[in-house]
Amino acid sequence: MITTKAELDSVTKVKCAQPHDILGMHPHKTKDGKKCLLVRAYLDDAKSCEVVDVAKPEGARYPLKKISKDGFFEGLIEDRKDVFRYRLRIERFNGEIRQFFDPYRFLPTISDDDLYLISEGTDTRVHHKMGSHLREVDGVQGASFAVWAPNAQRVSVVGDFNHWNGRYHPMRRIGNSGVWELFIPGLESGMKYKFEIATAQGIPQLKTDPYATFFEAPPHNASIICEVDDYEWGDAAWIKRREKTNWMEEPISVYELHAGSWKLVVEDANRPLTYREMAKELVDYVKEMGYTHVEFMPLSEHPFDGSWGYQVTGFFAPTHRFGSPKDFMYLVDILHQKGIGVIMDWVPAHFPTDSFALAQFDGTALYEHADPRQGFHHDWGTLIFNFGRDEVRGFLIASALAWLERYHIDGLRVDAVASMLYLDYSREEGEWIPNKHGGRENLEAIEFLKKTNVLAHELFPGTLMIAEESTAFPGVTKPVKDGGLGFDMKWNMGWMHDTLQYFSKDPIYRKYEHGQLSFGMLYQYSEHFTQVFSHDEVVHGKGSMIMKMPGEPMSNKAHQLRLLYALMWLWPGKKTLFMGSDFGQSAEWKYNASLDWHLLEYIDHRGIQMLIRDLNHFYRKMPAVAKLDNEEAGFEWINCTDGDNSVLSFLRKGKKKTDGIVAVGNFTPVRREGYRVGVPHAGFWKEVINTDAKDYGGQGYGNCGGIEAEAIEWDGRPYSIKLDVPPFAMCAFRLKA
Repeated sequence: MITTKAELDSVTKVKCAQPHDILGMHPHKTKDGKKCLLVRAYLDDAKSCEVVDVAKPEGARYPLKKISKDGFFEGLIEDRKDVFRYRLRIERFNGEIRQFFDPYRFLPTISDDDLYLISEGTDTRVHHKMGSHLREVDGVQGASFAVWAPNAQRVSVVGDFNHWNGRYHPMRRIGNSGVWELFIPGLESGMKYKFEIATAQGIPQLKTDPYATFFEAPPHNASIICEVDDYEWGDAAWIKRREKTNWMEEPISVYELHAGSWKLVVEDANRPLTYREMAKELVDYVKEMGYTHVEFMPLSEHPFDGSWGYQVTGFFAPTHRFGSPKDFMYLVDILHQKGIGVIMDWVPAHFPTDSFALAQFDGTALYEHADPRQGFHHDWGTLIFNFGRDEVRGFLIASALAWLERYHIDGLRVDAVASMLYLDYSREEGEWIPNKHGGRENLEAIEFLKKTNVLAHELFPGTLMIAEESTAFPGVTKPVKDGGLGFDMKWNMGWMHDTLQYFSKDPIYRKYEHGQLSFGMLYQYSEHFTQVFSHDEVVHGKGSMIMKMPGEPMSNKAHQLRLLYALMWLWPGKKTLFMGSDFGQSAEWKYNASLDWHLLEYIDHRGIQMLIRDLNHFYRKMPAVAKLDNEEAGFEWINCTDGDNSVLSFLRKGKKKTDGIVAVGNFTPVRREGYRVGVPHAGFWKEVINTDAKDYGGQGYGNCGGIEAEAIEWDGRPYSIKLDVPPFAMCAFRLKA
């Protein structure tokens, strides 16, 4: 036996970190100094094995000797000195003959330069190197695998191609990088795999691929080899237009949805629509309703439906629930071709404790902090990323960029930013560790967010980065070069809370809370905001949007909800509204049930939907409402102090006087006839919005299409209009050119 016992044991007892040093073909010298070749292979279910020279016309064969019962073969090729291309030809115990290229004859698929950038956390294309990739190496088709597990004793690729046996495809550790690599010839798309990682104590554990692009369904959750870089896109015109668009001066009206509960196929066991089915039904709906963008709640792979996608285990993979990665690409492609942008919720703040995924990945706290005061999130029972670790930061940045690159996503709404910014977020005294300056800010997370935003904008112009940030952290939407975090927009949580609190009041008491309607203007221009009523407002006992409105009957609630939505659309800032809320769904949202589309049979609900449709189209056509969304020059109060009548009036301004919109809202059930409002110009003011229109389910009160301004000074303005302001209604007027 040529192989030493130590070498044999390291392979057969699965302790080898450098299998390529033993297995494969190597130059060798016999005891008498003669140069030859030594070939060794460790093969599952092999009765015999031969080396086949693929360059020889007859395929010259060289038999190997089996020296262990579990399939370790070795042999000398004494008449050859130079390593050559070969296959292994085996006969299995059932008589089957197989011939394949030896995985241990190939050089690494990751270069030293790659490893340097990966270790630095600066490789923006690391997702093209780590994980599994179908590729051709030295003229041979197969799949390469790479995984970061610096504290592992040994790592193997296991899958349905080797009976999930970690003994037969051990990977090699490359230098001190902590990266393990292996190229396996003959593997194809659709094959399942995991990594079997032996901890420093030698305990094997099965882990899914952190960089995988496709997964099987729970409970097995295996990664799946999947080619994702050869989809033929048809959205070049959209991407080109997006790159040149200043979205801060364009209308943005976002339809937020949960793909699994938007609409179910009743006749097929109430299953959700597939990505490709959504490419028809969802696209048609969004187009008709006039939204500019859709925002998907997280579509990254996740094991538990009840997490709504916010506990991610596959940061590079669209969930299998609705189809393949290419099916998702098709959905995005069609949305783009129809002129609709695509935003997706992205969750870099935390990850679940599931043992098959990132938690204790190589037997140590690798992606998370070891200290629970830094690494465990009590609110969600999840683990917090170690943003100070270069490889972890590089992993997360690559995740963001991969969605923008591979799937042509137009924007990422970053979830739970506040929990990333503060070390003491949702923690009591003594439950957190201060930063190096003794402060509560998570300096590493802040730098990570800045870097991600800068790279997203540099590499993918026109991309929108949106923060869900619920505190007053300064400069969230200020450019990084000016000391900010670099987001484009921030959800306006303060305005949402104040406004909903106001609307929850019985109208008889609203005059005492009138300041809540105007308070938001004190900070409206401190950030670039999107006004938002999201999924968070219609779950966990909070009631649906329409059921938040006080009073009965349902028509009374519908009047108030239409008023609220008109206020939102006419208020400065972009718009985001959750599915179902745009037709006044009565029940709270349920992640495992369809929206109540049947409610559209009733005018109260259909009217709300029609108003949202008209507001969207109005917003997109009116320069005053969108172009100056983020500039103080685009807004003026007309009267924000008339609490006695609970009437609010303001002016949205444009570049020209005919761009201006006068908005007047009546927040009580009392009709205000003869109500005078100051306007800046003489002329005919056309009524362009009236939420009390009969088409919307209202009573039809209003101003007969418009009214001529009178030279009567009012509200500090030289002209005024005398209005009939319907109960629970918003009316908007535009100066006729």
